[in-house]
Amino acid sequence: MIKFYERRKIFFAISSLIMIVGIVSLFINGIDLSIQFKGGAIIKYSYTGEIDSEMAADKATEILNRNTEVQLTDDLATHSKKLVLNLSGNSGLEASEQDKLDKLLKEAFPDSNLTLAESNVVEPFIGNRFLVNGLIAIALTSLFIILYVRFRFKKISGMSAGVIGLIALVHDILVVFFTFIILKMPINDSFIAVTLTIIGYSINDTIVIYDRIRENQPFFEKKSFEDLVDTSINQSLSRSIKTSVTTGLSILVVLVLAYLYNIDSIKTFAIPMFIGIISGCYSTVCLAGPMLVMWHNKKQALTLQ
Repeated sequence: MIKFYERRKIFFAISSLIMIVGIVSLFINGIDLSIQFKGGAIIKYSYTGEIDSEMAADKATEILNRNTEVQLTDDLATHSKKLVLNLSGNSGLEASEQDKLDKLLKEAFPDSNLTLAESNVVEPFIGNRFLVNGLIAIALTSLFIILYVRFRFKKISGMSAGVIGLIALVHDILVVFFTFIILKMPINDSFIAVTLTIIGYSINDTIVIYDRIRENQPFFEKKSFEDLVDTSINQSLSRSIKTSVTTGLSILVVLVLAYLYNIDSIKTFAIPMFIGIISGCYSTVCLAGPMLVMWHNKKQALTLQ
């Protein structure tokens, strides 16, 4: 049987190291908000043949000094192809900037018959509202989940179970956030989608372990709370690993296809999602259980004083 509580310092050190690396990367790379949160311009070109999306993004960033996300779309009905450039910034493109971009792209892809199809502006206040609403959704989701845990597991100290569940969720949210920062991916709607998914995934794993602790509690009345928690985690370990592996493999397939077809929007979802799944399993098994024992021991010590 794995003694998770005895190894808690190792697990805490690993998580601390991850947080330090993330914070350092945050200072080095900064936070790059996408057009969805920051505002900017959306430029669409129709084209023929093939276009390198990464090259198009690099060219646009070089000439306009703006973060650029590029998508290539193909209408199955009309077979028309579109090059979509999302240029983040606090304003749209001026006519001179659009002319420079148009000239540069046509020089870079002379055989693609690039034709400007559409130009739109995303106002900054719309992006800000979208970001705020997304963060509110994350906060409310976390709050309601913790309230559920608080009342569902009264027998194993619902308050401590709820608070520790929240700490594990914050850990996973930070891991996802730092993944975007370290890999220099712009914070976009994929961040909100991945975060909400990982919150549900992680707390579900935590609830399974809490439920096993509650089931085992009558049989461990003469043993320590540490033995109860370690035994319950070990009994649930196989389930947690199998769930993470099967889910991770599914996301890995999506990620491979995204790289094969060079779909950036899928990459920015699949990579943080894959890492978030690993973090969700790790925080549930290696952090939540030992912290629950620490809380219980501290409470017992205060009661005896």
